Amino acid sequence: MTGLLLTTATAAMLPLAATPLITNSIPIFLTVLVIMLVTPMVLSQLRIPHVIGLILAGVLVGPYGLNLLARDMSFEVFGQVGILYLMFLAGIEIDMINLKKNLRKGLVFGLFTFMIPLLLGAVAAFAFLRQDALSAVLLASMFAAHTLIAYPIVSRFGLSKSPVVVITVAGTIITVLCSLIVVAAVSGVYRDGGFHGWQIARMLGSLVLFCVVSAYVYPRVTLWYFKKYSDGIAQFIYVLAMVFLAATVATWIGIEGIFGAFFAGLLLNRYIPARSRLMNRIEFVGNAIFIPYFLIGVGMLINVGVIVSSWDTIYVAAIMSVVAMAGKWLAAWVTQRRFGMTAVDRSMMYQLSNAHTAVALAVVMIGYSLDIFDENILNGTVVMILVTCTVSSFGTERAAVRMKPQLLMEDVAAQASSAASSRRFVANTLVTVANPLTVPQLVELALFMRGGERAGSNLYALHVRNDNSASSRAIGRNSLDVAEKAASAADARIQPIERYDLNIVTGVLNTVEERDITDLFIGLHRRTNVIDSFFGSKIEQLLKSCNKMVVISRCFIPVNTMTRIVVSVPPKAEYETGFRRWVAAIGNLTQQLGCRVIFCCHPDTRPYIASLYRMRGMTIRMEFRDVEQWDDFVLLANRILDDDLFIVVSARRSSVSYNSDMDMMPQFLQRYFSRNNLILLFPEQFGPQETLETMAEVMSTDLQSAPSPLMLRLMSLYRRASALRRRLLHRRRPDKIDL
Repeated sequence: MTGLLLTTATAAMLPLAATPLITNSIPIFLTVLVIMLVTPMVLSQLRIPHVIGLILAGVLVGPYGLNLLARDMSFEVFGQVGILYLMFLAGIEIDMINLKKNLRKGLVFGLFTFMIPLLLGAVAAFAFLRQDALSAVLLASMFAAHTLIAYPIVSRFGLSKSPVVVITVAGTIITVLCSLIVVAAVSGVYRDGGFHGWQIARMLGSLVLFCVVSAYVYPRVTLWYFKKYSDGIAQFIYVLAMVFLAATVATWIGIEGIFGAFFAGLLLNRYIPARSRLMNRIEFVGNAIFIPYFLIGVGMLINVGVIVSSWDTIYVAAIMSVVAMAGKWLAAWVTQRRFGMTAVDRSMMYQLSNAHTAVALAVVMIGYSLDIFDENILNGTVVMILVTCTVSSFGTERAAVRMKPQLLMEDVAAQASSAASSRRFVANTLVTVANPLTVPQLVELALFMRGGERAGSNLYALHVRNDNSASSRAIGRNSLDVAEKAASAADARIQPIERYDLNIVTGVLNTVEERDITDLFIGLHRRTNVIDSFFGSKIEQLLKSCNKMVVISRCFIPVNTMTRIVVSVPPKAEYETGFRRWVAAIGNLTQQLGCRVIFCCHPDTRPYIASLYRMRGMTIRMEFRDVEQWDDFVLLANRILDDDLFIVVSARRSSVSYNSDMDMMPQFLQRYFSRNNLILLFPEQFGPQETLETMAEVMSTDLQSAPSPLMLRLMSLYRRASALRRRLLHRRRPDKIDL
């Protein structure tokens, strides 16, 4: 409905006499690109927000300014696409955990920011603008609804996931839906001569049906498509198609296109992690093309000349602007007092919800077409749009500037409390690359588990070759190029390292020492024959000789399609040196994926994991299952689904949490979890690393001396005794672990 009405508004408000200077589509598009390029550079010196700068640029080049550009079909298309894309970004960038935690506040704020401006606007329209009761209510509905035109500002400041922004976005949807109901009721009375409750009931029923069907279909189709097609361009086009499909269907059933786009963002939120390549593409295209085009198009609709056209217009515009801003401020103030929020939170809620654009144009054009409103109301609405958009843009940026240090201080305090030591930890991550086909997934996993960037932290990609032939060099260079592209697509920087060494493990270990690596990511090798070990001899030797955190990955589906994470934790894991590191890494991964994580651990370990997440301020969906013995993870064999990610936290020999049963882990994993998505995580531990003193290839040489026959006999007896003990204790174990 909004798109059609905006088109009607454009036709009604644009002058017909003057011919624009530029009418050809290609020069128009070039001019818009130049505006997008030059406007930030010019207005940054004047400290004018980027959003209002694009609107002012649209006013300048539009038909009411210099009349340089014809408002052709591209502005109609990109304008409608821009507002839908803006609402989609608002939905997809919401932290779903924060949304659930703040849903009640969002609903309350939505009701306040709808009812207060509606009542205040109706009284003002009746008392000062000489409107009757029904027309006053219709006019007040444009004061109640608002547009998140300043949302790109909070996104640029990295505040899109903050609780107050989430509350405001949730409240926006409430106001839009309620305003549409009011508009439908009032316009129905004028058209049909009476109120028909069945129309409202049909709209609400359509809304419920749309939400239920979309919530069932979208996740399943998206999961299937992302598993089948991993190409970034194909996934991006799929996301756009699903967004505009939701907007189109919502329009067909009479709800609203912007609600469909927003709801699609909420449904796709789970499958598009914040640090993924796909998310970077979505934000880039929206912020580079669609949203600026929409803002420039809004500016081209604004006729500044109506301010001085007549005193009646000035009077009406002043009343409408004051009422619109006062109503939103009162709603934010009442919400602040209700929930004990800060003044900065109130300012952000008010300024972000203060802009009136799309819904205001829709309402005024309905009233104008039905002869409810005169030209003074129409022109006053245009002035109100200009005033509220300007105030909202400036105010949102000031609120964001005040809020950002506050959030940073809270982050620093959380990190300080979690560290328990005064030393700041710097994470240097190394990703070993060999197969170009598995490199993107491994790099993406490393980015997810790293979390946010820290000062001094680095990300490396390493390829070690023991062959100096041209083909070997080409494979290495190709693998590193793929790693660089994968990191760049996720807006991250990775430093490639190509190394020649007769011993591959030696090359990796030397790089770990030279670069002060803290996290090492490796892909699990493929078994080539029956006698080949589960890990492979290279990884086995690497684990013996490296005391850093090692993550060994084998995933059959894209990481962002995982629906659940199941973590097997050994007893006494909380006493390990690297306990905080791997717990934080799994927390970062869970936050990025937005899925549920289940820790299968000893009851004594549970409070340590939970307290670490509380101290770090991580909001994740976390559950625990009590497991008394480490090898009980075998009981999960029939409970791990194809869409789950199974993480096994192990330990090295001589570590506190090491158990002799861990020697059987490769056999268990190969037998029971060969078809599951798997991550093996070896935490960091203190102590000297074993050095490689040999020049022979590690694949064929054991670094340790061969044990004596007596030792071999004793080890065999010990394994038999351990197996007997497990059989005897098996009766006391549960049949399965309920996930």
